[in-house]
Amino acid sequence: MTQLKNVFKLIGLYFKVNLASALEYRSSFLMQVFGMALSNGTFVFFWWIAFAQIGGRIGGYDFNDVMFIWALTSTAFGAAHILFANMNRLTRLIISGELDTFLLQPKDILVSLLCSKTSLSAWGDFLYGFILIALTQGNSVMVWLMFLLGVVTGGLLITAICVTAHTFTFYLGDASLIGNMALEFVINFCIYPEGIYRGFIRVLMLSVIPTSFIVHIPLKLARSFNPLLLVVLLTVSFFYCFLAYKFFYRGLKRYESGNLLITRL
Repeated sequence: MTQLKNVFKLIGLYFKVNLASALEYRSSFLMQVFGMALSNGTFVFFWWIAFAQIGGRIGGYDFNDVMFIWALTSTAFGAAHILFANMNRLTRLIISGELDTFLLQPKDILVSLLCSKTSLSAWGDFLYGFILIALTQGNSVMVWLMFLLGVVTGGLLITAICVTAHTFTFYLGDASLIGNMALEFVINFCIYPEGIYRGFIRVLMLSVIPTSFIVHIPLKLARSFNPLLLVVLLTVSFFYCFLAYKFFYRGLKRYESGNLLITRL
């Protein structure tokens, strides 16, 4: 428990430092946030047109269901990139030897590595989801609870998937393509109704790239709460994050120093 508390303290410290740095350029920060939120908002119009033309349901989801998974995807993605933006730069840090600087720090290497960078535009994604939920889902307590839970579990799963993909750099060399593809798969599987996927893709969504646990299962819980399904969601989320953490440290044993002298202030 002490170690876990230290991890949370470290994440909180990095968050404060990164936020303070972002706010030094408030105009740029606000423009990026507003621009990302506006860009995301255009997709609401697309889905509104689609449901108006087709009517009924698409892949078993109605308009409000699609808005829920869009809101949750956006906010979970935003939360992950606000706190752990280096998840998308792991391959570059490993190959360039910049990982050396983190090996010298007394704190958890992976946590420090992930938290040392933030994404300004991710705040737009983060806030957009809350606005969309408020506008489309009403005041349902269960919807809000499952949304907030999904933000936590979904953000951690998105991070874990990216970490797992980029960790292959230790074994295969440059794994940036694998990392980019994994993130693209996550986004694409999350923002469309689950019912449109069949066969092997559904298996993939429940295992290797567990996008069903990021948005689709929280949606089911919001619509019809099931304690057993909630336990499954929490268990799978914890287990996948644990495996990603262990996989990274196993790969780290194969790391060869880049012999770079880089000072972090």
